[in-house]
Amino acid sequence: MDGRAWGMLIVLCGAIFLEGIDVSMMGVALPSIQAELGMSTASLQWVVSAYVLGYGGFMLLGGRAADLLGRRRMFLFWLAVFVLFSGLGGLAEEGWVLVLARFVTGVGAAFLTPAGLSLITTAIPEGPRRDRALLIYAGTSAAGFSLGLVVGGGLTAIGWRWVFFAPVIVALAILLAAIWLVPDTGRPERTDGGFDMAGAVTVTAAMMMLVFAVVEAPALGGWTMAAALAAGLALLAAFVAIERRSASPLVRLGILRSVPLVRANLGAILLTGGYFGFQFIAVLYLQEARGWSPLQTGLAMLAVGADAVLAPTVTPLLVARFGTTRVIFAGMCSAATAYALFLPLAPDWGYAAMFPTMILTGVAFALAYGPLTIAATDGIAPREQGLAGGLLNTSFQFGAALGLAAVAAVNAAAGPGPGPATQEALLSGYRAGLLVPLAAALLGAAVMATGLRHPLDRPRTPPDEEGDPGPKLPAGRLLNPP
Repeated sequence: MDGRAWGMLIVLCGAIFLEGIDVSMMGVALPSIQAELGMSTASLQWVVSAYVLGYGGFMLLGGRAADLLGRRRMFLFWLAVFVLFSGLGGLAEEGWVLVLARFVTGVGAAFLTPAGLSLITTAIPEGPRRDRALLIYAGTSAAGFSLGLVVGGGLTAIGWRWVFFAPVIVALAILLAAIWLVPDTGRPERTDGGFDMAGAVTVTAAMMMLVFAVVEAPALGGWTMAAALAAGLALLAAFVAIERRSASPLVRLGILRSVPLVRANLGAILLTGGYFGFQFIAVLYLQEARGWSPLQTGLAMLAVGADAVLAPTVTPLLVARFGTTRVIFAGMCSAATAYALFLPLAPDWGYAAMFPTMILTGVAFALAYGPLTIAATDGIAPREQGLAGGLLNTSFQFGAALGLAAVAAVNAAAGPGPGPATQEALLSGYRAGLLVPLAAALLGAAVMATGLRHPLDRPRTPPDEEGDPGPKLPAGRLLNPP
């Protein structure tokens, strides 16, 4: 890649890092937000849930909008929305204003993320150079997730509003750089049937209803949750019926015939479901059972950020040597080992006992997160790269919501009941909750094992063994415009 292509990649990595860190650092600031704004515990969780609802609900629409309306246009517009509403969240004096700002910020991320991913996959043809770019991009995203707790703890110590204002400053700098460095994607795809509005409405409503049911599972009654799930599934069935008849479908259902794409999306659900469930238990253990501060907790999780170093350096070599599926399988096995090692957690554990889990979790993300992105976009036509990115990021977000809901439910059922909680009762709930991420990692390994002998997943030629210096990215034009 030439200098301009690297510049574009740096800008897109900055945006996805900002998105990842914005998600993870919010949890550390919640107690301070509750104290200042006087929010109840029930309303406080909507600061997180509103973002997930907007993100998960609009992701498929965001992916297709990038394909139809222009990737650069969508990226710049929704990055500006992200700047505006993150700033509004920092200025909020009422809880409902903060929740609204987080919802719209989540919607912005739903359009921004697939547009950024498809800019990479349409600018660089399939092969080792695209693999390296995607691994750098995915590693940066994973680093944002893992470093968010540390950054959030530091900013909250200054004032919780800086959890919103700091991303505004960074996003504004990224937006200005993107105007110059992100090339014009050319003319968007022309469709005879127009925009599939009916499909857009039904799939967005379906995803929002399903995400709502999953996120609110611990708080909803059994019948209420069943009704929400049934409504979401009914809307999803209506969406499928609409897409089959549409002249210009929002989601071409034939894309789901790609076995590697489906396998990668299942892997994405299980990877993030396991990790966010583990993070939930680890934070509770360190702060509730051990009495650590938010900053100490963030620093304890810092070793997970090893993926930021490993993903762009070691993972490309492993993918080139063994292929994506084998590397993802190894990542799932690493995650399962990490969670199993945390199961016997004790009330007097030193950090040395926790470190193997933290570093193995970072290794798992380095091995699985980026290669899942490669597997989900390989072989997909340029005109559908936004859709493929939307599907993958929907899987990541839905998996995170599902993992959190499942772990929270198990922890509540197995943990202490009403009244003062003993430390052993807390630990019992944590150990039960940890079984969920362990099961998710083992199931993820089983899913990836089905593709270990797939003939299409061959090892790739490393970049340094190719004679061709690689494609150049002309100013203002993509290599493979849709």
